[in-house]
Amino acid sequence: MTQKITCFKAYDARGKVPDDLNEDIAYRIGRAYAEFIQPRQVAIGRDARLSSDRLFDALSRGLLDSGVDVLDLGICGTEGVYFAAFHRQLDGGIMITASHNPADYNGFKFVRHGARPISADSGLKDIHRIAEQSSFGTATKSGRIIPTDLRGAYIDHLLGYLSNINGLKPFKIVVNSGNGVSGPVIDLLEPHLPFEFIKLQHEPDGTFPNGVPNPMLPEGRAVTQDAIRQHKADFGVAWDGDFDRCFLFDHNGRFIEGYYIVGLLAVQLLKQNPGALIVHDPRLTWNTRELVTKNHGQPVLSKAGHAFIKETMREVDAVYGGEMSAHHYFRDFGFCDSGMIPWLLLTQMMSDQNKSLADLVDEGIETFPVSGEINLEVDNTNAVIASVKAHYATQKPAIDEIDGLSMDFGNWRFNLRPSNTEPLLRMNLETRGDYQLMEQKRDELLELIRR
Repeated sequence: MTQKITCFKAYDARGKVPDDLNEDIAYRIGRAYAEFIQPRQVAIGRDARLSSDRLFDALSRGLLDSGVDVLDLGICGTEGVYFAAFHRQLDGGIMITASHNPADYNGFKFVRHGARPISADSGLKDIHRIAEQSSFGTATKSGRIIPTDLRGAYIDHLLGYLSNINGLKPFKIVVNSGNGVSGPVIDLLEPHLPFEFIKLQHEPDGTFPNGVPNPMLPEGRAVTQDAIRQHKADFGVAWDGDFDRCFLFDHNGRFIEGYYIVGLLAVQLLKQNPGALIVHDPRLTWNTRELVTKNHGQPVLSKAGHAFIKETMREVDAVYGGEMSAHHYFRDFGFCDSGMIPWLLLTQMMSDQNKSLADLVDEGIETFPVSGEINLEVDNTNAVIASVKAHYATQKPAIDEIDGLSMDFGNWRFNLRPSNTEPLLRMNLETRGDYQLMEQKRDELLELIRR
């Protein structure tokens, strides 16, 4: 009998508890994952949401009844599951989290052997189908739960990205965990680093008393910005709930767009890996491509989205991949994204060059002003994109359609793409050193779309 399950998305399963996701569904997803992947051992981590423990019990029961051993990582970030999967070369891993969604949501992020992602076009639809149909085989024996603590190995791995740990300056850093699960990692890193941490919303708390941890929302940034100014900190870092993304602020409290961080991290990794390949998404490209080329690297374009970036990185053996959405991927981290490695690399860069974060990004911000990502609700994204393309075609721009529509006019360019996860059209625009032109073209394009 087929029972409808509505929580599966393009990259994960996520929904409101208990309406879209409950213990029965979690059990069936555990069985379906085991049926499809056929693993022997799977690592499971969970965030601090109030429903995470119950979902862990049900999901684990599904795996155990399928004869699969569960390595229980306890409370951790999504990258804790990625790390377990590639460090232990496990058959798979599942993170229980709803990242930056409200407190009454939860979900699952899935990987297979070696932390390879599972998305809609690489198995997620199969797991969804098997879970709905409840078509499970019979295991000859039950699996067992194995409490697993990899925190020491994980911290050692993170510190390995610092090329000269003794040369680090004693920075004062504001860190805002948003009551997600990044706080405990900062506590574990602290004894190894010469930094003074100003800790905000530091304790994991699944009720999210200070609001949902999503620094992409401008209204969620003020507390970090105020603390930076009050404590005269060198910079600030804020994370989303499962800290697979990190967001950076300079010593003035200015929020730094993720786009400009991609170029900086590429430069730092090219120093250690001369001539390496760097993967980036098509939404904003000029700053990244210029910095990569200038530092003797090779830029490689990929569709946006973690599954596509990771796949492209593996294909070309890229050392690093970055998205303007503040996802940063590292070859040595199983080609996975990390919210801890980026800010650590930047402290090395700031120390080596004796520059502030503002010094490092100012040139890029000035040389390539951006609109920031603008999300538009439209009825038919494909029709709107076709209409915009036809409107500008007479100007003979360079056109790229690897992901949505990118049009390059020489002194300005834009990318329009439908969201993979929501009914939205996402717009990004940049110019070459002309802020007024950026504003003018942004408004022109918005008017065209709304019409």
